[in-house]
Amino acid sequence: MPSTGFAHWLIVLVETFAALFLLLLALFVVVLLVTWLVDRNQTGNAVLRNFPVIGHFRYWFLHLGEFFRQYLYSSDREEMPFNRAQRTWVYRAAKNVDNTGAFGSSRDLRGEGVPFFVNAPFPNLGEDHVEPVPVTIGPYARQPYSHAAFFNISAMSFGALSAPAVRALSRGAAKAGIWMDTGEGGLAPYHLEGGCDIIFEIGTAKYGVRTPEGKLDDDKLLAVCAHEQVKMVSIKLGQGAKPGMGGLLPGAKVTAEIAAIRGIPMGEDSQSPNRHLDIGNVHELLDAIVHIRELTGKPVGFKAVLGGADWIGEMCDEIARRGIRSAPDFIIVDGSEGGTGAAPQTLMEGVGLPLHEALPALLDMLIVKGLRQRIKVVCSGKCVTAYDVAWALSVGADFVNSARGFMLALGCIQSLQCNRNTCPTGITTQNPKLQRGLVVSDKSERVFHYARNVMHEVGIIAHSCGVAEPRQLNRGHCRVVGDDGLSIPLEKLFPYPKANETAV
Repeated sequence: MPSTGFAHWLIVLVETFAALFLLLLALFVVVLLVTWLVDRNQTGNAVLRNFPVIGHFRYWFLHLGEFFRQYLYSSDREEMPFNRAQRTWVYRAAKNVDNTGAFGSSRDLRGEGVPFFVNAPFPNLGEDHVEPVPVTIGPYARQPYSHAAFFNISAMSFGALSAPAVRALSRGAAKAGIWMDTGEGGLAPYHLEGGCDIIFEIGTAKYGVRTPEGKLDDDKLLAVCAHEQVKMVSIKLGQGAKPGMGGLLPGAKVTAEIAAIRGIPMGEDSQSPNRHLDIGNVHELLDAIVHIRELTGKPVGFKAVLGGADWIGEMCDEIARRGIRSAPDFIIVDGSEGGTGAAPQTLMEGVGLPLHEALPALLDMLIVKGLRQRIKVVCSGKCVTAYDVAWALSVGADFVNSARGFMLALGCIQSLQCNRNTCPTGITTQNPKLQRGLVVSDKSERVFHYARNVMHEVGIIAHSCGVAEPRQLNRGHCRVVGDDGLSIPLEKLFPYPKANETAV
């Protein structure tokens, strides 16, 4: 009677599933009733009070809409901060796969503000890419720094980034021959792991080199700069995404290790002051630069967001009074379109000059004051593709930094969760389960390929424009589309000023 036994067990199984279904249905009904009662009687949300239960769908749709727009509805050139075309270009460059296109560009070359380059009628025969020439920074420092690569990793701290992300960046940077800026979170062993050149950043809280009162600890700074890999020191005055506000690291990301490196309490929000306690004017800024340079022997400069260039002129006048040795060795200018792990939306969207205004303003002021050769200029702010970098070199930058470009190279999908400790790619989270997705050996290769491919393609642009090396690009090689749909050369939009020979 096996068939009868089978039928019996089948009936038992069906009855069990039916009972479970009825139980789950009853629980579901209870949850709906409780939710209805809570929504109907709460006073904080009008939509839920008027439309209990179904009002929650509004928030689910708002959340899901972000992902649907990214993958289904938005065109290749619509999204912000980086559209799908930009992200795809970076992904392909990082994977070192064919990055050619067919049929025609989807980039609208008639849109106001779009830059493009003017090709020479008879470019040089032969190679379309020439290795960049080294540029020396800090001629008056005991250990000047000569660096060839014009595309480097911008400031991102350990804490904002995970340990695997920092390790992958360090290894990839070493292989590509580019530098890596530590950001304001102090020097971690992961920065040193790959053997790359390092720019050590001193933020307003002086993490990693601070006294208990938040002042600069000379001994700790000497210990940091004793590492051969640390080539320069950058004093962070401000950041493009949050001018006038110090860095913010949510407490969920302040692990015991990060707290120890920064010198702060574990598990508590880490909010830096909105400026250095000991730097309140250009005089004190120059004092700090000279002190750190004499202490460490390394080139010293600063990073700032410009709200105008008048204070740069003030600084140059003070340098003229003190002597040219007192000048910063470099200035990193960050555009207001710069990225961050966490910042108020108001500051991200409404404060500071964007890079396309700030960079020429800074350069022109240095030219007028006779300090352009003395002070090297680094820029950052949404420069992730070859023509972004070529534009900055055409304006006059010596070096271009990128943070989010290298995050995309690591696998960032622009999920906009950097401030929540829930980054799905393991880049900006301190959650070990999520960090597991970032395989250092794989991602370091992508960092290497991305850096090299950007510089290679900038070389292609330079070759097409008829110059031998990317830093020979100038404002005559780039045009920008105006509001009438017609382009004008950068040298007409931002004419080179005449240098004041007696300024310094």
